[in-house]
Amino acid sequence: MDDPPTVPTTTAAAANRSQQQTSVKSRVKRECISFFVSLQEGFRYFKALLVGQGKKMTARNEKEATQADLLTEKMQVEAANAAEDTKKNLYKSM
Repeated sequence: MDDPPTVPTTTAAAANRSQQQTSVKSRVKRECISFFVSLQEGFRYFKALLVGQGKKMTARNEKEATQADLLTEKMQVEAANAAEDTKKNLYKSM
């Protein structure tokens, strides 16, 4: 009585290898998206800084200058929150 061929073992190994490749691809994709989200956050932060400085330079009084500072801080917080939410959703979905 001959032993049955080891096809199931080979198939299991191939499936495991395929799953590992998918896992690596998924992780690389997630990390790339995370990197670009961080870049986007940096651009938004810089934009907030420029907008705030522009408004501060054109402010006619102390009140407008203070409002420009508050606007800058608000835009920076919104940029950080948006990036955090995007990353959180990204890690949940994958």
